Amino acid sequence: MKTPPLVSPGPALTVDEVRRYSRHLIIPDVAMAGQQRLMNAKVLCVGAGGLGSPALMYLAAAGVGTIGIVEFDTVDESNLQRQIIHGQSDIGKSKAQSAKEKILEINPYVNVITHELRLDVDNVMDIFAQYDIIVDGTDNFATRYLVNDACVLLKKPYVWGSIYRFDGQASVFWAEYGPCYRCLYPEPPPPGMVPSCAEGGVLGVLCATIGSIQTTEAIKVITGVGEPLIGELMIYDALEMNFRKVKIRKDPNCPLCSANATQKALLPDYEAFCGVLSSQAQEAVTDSTISVTDLKAKIDKGDDFYLVDVREPSEFEIVRIPGSHLIPKQGFIDGTALAGLPQDKPIILHCKSGVRSAECLAIIKGAGFKDASHVSGGVIAWAKQIDTSLPVY
Repeated sequence: MKTPPLVSPGPALTVDEVRRYSRHLIIPDVAMAGQQRLMNAKVLCVGAGGLGSPALMYLAAAGVGTIGIVEFDTVDESNLQRQIIHGQSDIGKSKAQSAKEKILEINPYVNVITHELRLDVDNVMDIFAQYDIIVDGTDNFATRYLVNDACVLLKKPYVWGSIYRFDGQASVFWAEYGPCYRCLYPEPPPPGMVPSCAEGGVLGVLCATIGSIQTTEAIKVITGVGEPLIGELMIYDALEMNFRKVKIRKDPNCPLCSANATQKALLPDYEAFCGVLSSQAQEAVTDSTISVTDLKAKIDKGDDFYLVDVREPSEFEIVRIPGSHLIPKQGFIDGTALAGLPQDKPIILHCKSGVRSAECLAIIKGAGFKDASHVSGGVIAWAKQIDTSLPVY
């Protein structure tokens, strides 16, 4: 769908700016007015990770005048496989500050504003109100719904992207002209149904493909060039090197953006709305959770129990807790793992962080295994608190 330019042109370019942006200026559809719009634009990128890295770098190179970064995390070594705005010397540094330094190295004419905090219902409206367009580089459903809802209420365009293993998606949600994110996904998926990149992995270069598409869409919306992905979902399969588009229609019953919308404000708790754990898992872990310190004590005392790792074989190869038996989560979901579990000793489950093991715990408790528990924090907690020689992934 063709939309008018989002941003009005700013001041005339200086001689140095003409030199810098000359390859934009000689494109007839962009030209001087288009570049002036970019330089007058204020773009907020939520996240400076996998998708945020290429988006921020190309927004800076394109000459976007003001770039905001919402990011509360620090750079970890595991980030460097895909978060290309950060480098080895940035490990341990604030991601927002690391990204700002790289942006200013790419383009010193850009005004960079950092918001080093966790986005939530208390700050999102004030932060978003300062910008023209929002580019979302997050990887969790709670933040995506929060970003979408704030954009709808503030009438801001929302450039969305998602990645997992070899697959990526991108779209532009702008309720003034088409559907919002809730029109595509009215409800979040059931807890544990869709693994995060931290659980399932992602091909590093996939971030560049989807992040660059997001930047392209932001530039198109700002300048009014071409037709943005409003009302369309771009789906990318890196293994088959295939792009396809699917139409998205505005939901006439959308609780947020339809004519008869019933949701007039932000939800009070997006974490609760998306539910990290199912209600069954929450109930199962209430009295059946142990710490890695508790597990280490049981091992040292020689307690007789059956330790089960519910991660995937590829994760098991990276790092494991001594004495654990690998039974991937799918075996609990389809029931094939239950027959192999012992009936005469306690069962202790663990995964990477404690989410998958909690869901598996609910399944085996429902199947009659009463003496069962799971390890809070999983392998990550074990590697950080018990055996620091082990890698964290």
